[in-house]
Amino acid sequence: MSISENIASVLQRISFSAIKAGRRTEEVKLVCVTKESDVEMARMAISCGITDIGENRVQEAISKYRSLGNVVRWHMVGHLQRNKAKDAVEIFDLLHSVDSLSLMEELNKQAGRLNKRQDVLIQVNVQGEKQKFGIDPQGVKELITAAPNFQNIKVIGLMTIAPIVGDKERTRPIFRNLKQMAREISALQIKDVEMRELSMGMTQDFEVAIEEGSTMVRIGSAIFKNQEI
Repeated sequence: MSISENIASVLQRISFSAIKAGRRTEEVKLVCVTKESDVEMARMAISCGITDIGENRVQEAISKYRSLGNVVRWHMVGHLQRNKAKDAVEIFDLLHSVDSLSLMEELNKQAGRLNKRQDVLIQVNVQGEKQKFGIDPQGVKELITAAPNFQNIKVIGLMTIAPIVGDKERTRPIFRNLKQMAREISALQIKDVEMRELSMGMTQDFEVAIEEGSTMVRIGSAIFKNQEI
């Protein structure tokens, strides 16, 4: 299948899952992850209507950004190291993977240098998997409570990565737990902190994530794998 056909299929599945959950299709944003695709494939996706591009590595994103520019919104969906904060705030509209106070401090510093207010999501390691990045659930509220101290950072939601399992239904409790965390944080009414975005769901589990409240799904292989341009 072509990239355009794959995108149409993914959008149809997003719509079906949203409607099944009693939600509007427009409530779910498709972030097209181009981490293993070259700039021409990314350009093709954009020509098919993609408005949001996700990248896992800052350097690869910079290369694509230089070719494509700001015709789309840029999302950092992979682990972000402090030494990449300077470059990250220069090109990304939304950082999905903030998981420590030290990273937040550095992002605030670099965003301030650009007179920018950087939108971020807090990445939560819901199950406490040792091989995954993300803050422990017990530390989420403490980190978010500190957010108002950083004038150039805006927390707008949470992100998580579910384990890859044979039965995608097994991911449902993870997404449900993240949604509950967002509700609890919203109830705290922390200044300048919003919980309007839940970035959860990838190729293998995005339909379940949408049913549990995801507002952003990060899709790569379902769009670019086994395709024909």
